Amino acid sequence: MEPATGAGPSLYAGAPSSVSFNKLRKRLIRNVRQAIEDFAMAPPAEAETSVRPRWLVALSGGKDSYGLLALLMDLKWRGMLPVDLIACNLDQGQPNFPKHVLPDYLTSHNVPHRIEYRDTYSVVTGKVAEGATYCALCSRLRRGNLYRIAREEGCEALVLGHHRDDILETFFLNFFHGGRLAAMPPKLLNDDGDVMVLRPLAYCAEEDLARFAEALQFPIIPCDLCGSQDGLQRNVMKAMIADIEQRMPGRKDSMIRALGNARASHLLDRSLFDFAGLSVQPEKAGT
Repeated sequence: MEPATGAGPSLYAGAPSSVSFNKLRKRLIRNVRQAIEDFAMAPPAEAETSVRPRWLVALSGGKDSYGLLALLMDLKWRGMLPVDLIACNLDQGQPNFPKHVLPDYLTSHNVPHRIEYRDTYSVVTGKVAEGATYCALCSRLRRGNLYRIAREEGCEALVLGHHRDDILETFFLNFFHGGRLAAMPPKLLNDDGDVMVLRPLAYCAEEDLARFAEALQFPIIPCDLCGSQDGLQRNVMKAMIADIEQRMPGRKDSMIRALGNARASHLLDRSLFDFAGLSVQPEKAGT
């Protein structure tokens, strides 16, 4: 049975009572639950485990990570996610970063959390040439710190707020600029083999998350580091995909399905398919 509109974790206290918001919330919950099930991110809700899984939820202060936290807490509240959650913000030392916003918000909603300060901003701006994009180095430094925090907090998984559109943009970045077919996997084991990286928003549309964040009035913190740089290739991919969706509605959903429906024999990767071993069967030749 679905809960009444407006019911749920404290983060939903100011949720609209409208039918449209209730539909949006249900759709996002359904998408997250489907991703968790499809990629075996968590044990089934009815499973009895001796050790309850613990997840570190990376919270940047943007709409996507807020939405991720709210949706995971919603699933826990409904008894559909048998894991413990701890939110974590990595304060990277960006100028004018409002340090009080996230701890105040999380404390007010009784969300277990950890705020970690590491001045990666100075490292990034010191090593990256003027005019170049900061994203790659910034991301590596942030991820390394988050892995460390996950270990320190006894978490088996680091949970990130990348959504459907992020995955598609990454695919086309790799396709056009990297010469490979690769995207963001919904589930990935880190190089050290001790922390799982999860993306439960893999099926969620960015526009849905934007509407969700606006409805719940999350205290959004803009990124003044990479977000202020123009000409990022990711923005080019975003615009291209948006244009495709406008011309042919429904293509985003079709593309995300395609990423889960690969045919190795119909591509050109010899490491995935034994083309050399493919030959005509003598008994069928000439029939």
